[in-house]
Amino acid sequence: MLNLSDNRVGTKISLSKYKAFRIIGLAPGKKIGRVLLFFFILSIITLFLPWTQNIRAKGYLTGLKPDQRPQAVHSVIAGRIENWFVQEGDYVSRGDTILHISEVKEEYFDSLLVSRTAAQVGAKEEAISSYRMKVEALNRQIEALDKTRVNKLAQAENKLIQVRLKVQTDSIEIEAAQTRLQIALDQYNRAKSLLQEGLQDLNEFERRKNNYQEAQARFVSAENQLLSSRNQVANAEIELFSIENEFQEKLAKTRSDLYNSLTSLYMAEGELNKLQNSLANYTWRSGLYYILAPQSGYVTRAAKTGIGQLIKEGEEILSIMPDSIDLAVEMYVRPIDLPLIHPGNKVRFLFDGWPAVFFSGWPDLSFGTFGGEVVVIDNFATPDGMFRVLVSPDPNDVSWPSALRVGSGAQGIALLNEVPIWYEIWRILSGFPPDYYFPGKNGSSTKE
Repeated sequence: MLNLSDNRVGTKISLSKYKAFRIIGLAPGKKIGRVLLFFFILSIITLFLPWTQNIRAKGYLTGLKPDQRPQAVHSVIAGRIENWFVQEGDYVSRGDTILHISEVKEEYFDSLLVSRTAAQVGAKEEAISSYRMKVEALNRQIEALDKTRVNKLAQAENKLIQVRLKVQTDSIEIEAAQTRLQIALDQYNRAKSLLQEGLQDLNEFERRKNNYQEAQARFVSAENQLLSSRNQVANAEIELFSIENEFQEKLAKTRSDLYNSLTSLYMAEGELNKLQNSLANYTWRSGLYYILAPQSGYVTRAAKTGIGQLIKEGEEILSIMPDSIDLAVEMYVRPIDLPLIHPGNKVRFLFDGWPAVFFSGWPDLSFGTFGGEVVVIDNFATPDGMFRVLVSPDPNDVSWPSALRVGSGAQGIALLNEVPIWYEIWRILSGFPPDYYFPGKNGSSTKE
């Protein structure tokens, strides 16, 4: 075919009978060589064309913010379904009634439980008020007893001072009586001597003797008076001690009553707090019989149906899809590709059900793809060893279709560095990862 030999095929067979030879002419070798040369040159040129490195990852549409994602409505308490106020597909506003349930626990069966508990709270408050009044009365009684004790002690101390002064007076009096007795005794002895010598008459002696006896009587009386005064001092001291003990006993008893009243007051306050806590819990629980919509949106799926079905505490009842959502794509990348992804990276998406034509290395030539920008990268892996990346719409690109719905699938292509095709072929054949780079400040890629 290339005319390398003198042994010609055309001499043996008729080349005009074959369509291929008729198309390329009677000298096919020269034209095929030109075609091959053209493709060779084209291949060499193609090797130097730019190629955008990328990472592919699958994901699905979700809400950008946590409060914009499908929310499950749970029942805080256990109950029995009594009435439904919505159905699947209905639009509900925040605070709308979704479901009415009734009580299933026997300790809450009483329909007057809240009012009766409120009555108990009122009675306990009255009891606390009475205890406080009793405490105030006992405090006033203690003050009165203390003042009375001070007055009584002052009186007893004054009396003790008086009898002590009387003891001093009686002591002086007995000294004087003893002096008078001694004088009367001396006079009596002198009169007796004079009477024996005949120098004194009998009447004078009798008078002296009488004076001496009277002095003895006054001395004995003074001694008795001193002993009586000393007894009064002892009695006054005993009375002072008795008054102190008496009032200490009364004060101790009153303080004991006061402490008992305070103990009862504090116990009543503790019981009041418990009753108030129970009343608040019962009131709050009674408001949970009607399950309300936590946010505005559409009822998407009812996990419980029918009337009379029992619901456990914390069990899911239905789901609500928010009506206003900022769409984002939640995609998962391999750990080996994670270091290549950074906030701000550009990503192209092919959405399920949306026609698209995508050229891997030339995203600008693609059709039907939509741009995104990485906003969140998780710092921990999922149970299957992948890392979650959250991508929001690129504000500088075409807006995402309004027909997209949360939960739809999406295939993301994270755009990395631009390299020549020969470099990309060499990298793939060598088993090297894509180039490590950060997105630049002006939106271009910057190698690290």
